[in-house]
Amino acid sequence: MDTDEVRRVSEDADVTRAHSLAREIFSGIANKWTLLVVGSLGERTLRFTQLRGEVEGISHKMLTQTLRGLERDGLVERTVYPTVPPRVEYALTDAGQALRHTVYGMCSWTRRHLEHIEESRDRFDRAPQRAVATPVKSRPAAAGR
Repeated sequence: MDTDEVRRVSEDADVTRAHSLAREIFSGIANKWTLLVVGSLGERTLRFTQLRGEVEGISHKMLTQTLRGLERDGLVERTVYPTVPPRVEYALTDAGQALRHTVYGMCSWTRRHLEHIEESRDRFDRAPQRAVATPVKSRPAAAGR
């Protein structure tokens, strides 16, 4: 392999790796708990119990899993203070703040298009049920024709 081929293979591998990582990250952040935690942390630092009180309906276990995932991806910073009992605080990192701004952009888009979406859903729901297209199997040609 010459140098250009090695570079091309390396670039293709980087793109494939980036796509795989993007899918993994998107599946981790595109759930309601992650978005609610990121929104709740906003510009402030919160302790676990404060955060749990902010995110209505989240269980202790789910909040723990969500925070661990966000910390693993570098979106949340966890600080432990050596007190008895230990005090633990959570804050968004710069990358977490950037995600927060992206989420707010999506919320803005929703507010701008809310009426259109509701009207479209209403129209769709009132329409007669649509038949599901089924693929037609081709028949083999008859012998002797």
